[in-house]
Amino acid sequence: MPITLGVVVFLVLFILVNSVRILREYERGVVFRLGRFVGVRGPGLILLIPMFEKMVKVTLRTIALDVPPQEVVTKDNVSVKVNAVMYFQVFEPSKAIIAVENYLYATSQMGQTTLRSILGEHELDDLLSNREKINLKLQKIIDERTDPWGVKVSAVEVKDVDLPEEMRRALAKQAEAERERRAKVIHADGEFQASTKLLQAAEVMSPQPVSVQLRYLQTLTEIAAEKNSTIVFPLPVDFLEYFVSKRKQG
Repeated sequence: MPITLGVVVFLVLFILVNSVRILREYERGVVFRLGRFVGVRGPGLILLIPMFEKMVKVTLRTIALDVPPQEVVTKDNVSVKVNAVMYFQVFEPSKAIIAVENYLYATSQMGQTTLRSILGEHELDDLLSNREKINLKLQKIIDERTDPWGVKVSAVEVKDVDLPEEMRRALAKQAEAERERRAKVIHADGEFQASTKLLQAAEVMSPQPVSVQLRYLQTLTEIAAEKNSTIVFPLPVDFLEYFVSKRKQG
């Protein structure tokens, strides 16, 4: 009798273990009965027919998948290493299990091959400056290819572009030359504006020689404020003629 009771308890526990499943809110169960797909269940408490039904659990949360560094030859024949990250989620659990053997591995491989092919169509400058545009193009192409698997790719972001050392030096020299060019342009523009203002000031002061002399005296005052022990400056002839004429009039 005790043996029979033990067998019954064992059978009951076996049935419970193989028939009861609990799925979280973000999980779904793809159920097969004798190898045939019978539906998607969940979330909550799921009851299965022991030994006849099997369930494969699938998460519906967004997955962040790293795309390992890929050797890419750009359109202008520069070899670089590029890695990226993909964000995707399963929107049809049945397709993710039935249409592809391993949707995580398949999506990763699709991302790697697409990354190499798309980046190879762009030049290095375009890859460095128009990354947002390239990200959108990658996302669109990968999403179209994973759609039959029930996988939705929401975003693809190129993270790092590893350049060869000689290319880094060339880009650094190019950036330095560009900065020097801008500095020279700004300096020349400043000189042009200053000369224009000086010309306008001269045109204003030329009808009145006294204003020129007053400006000259103001300049001497500014020099004297520097506390120099000796000041040597040229004395304009016009300045002396002004005082000579005043003396003659007196």
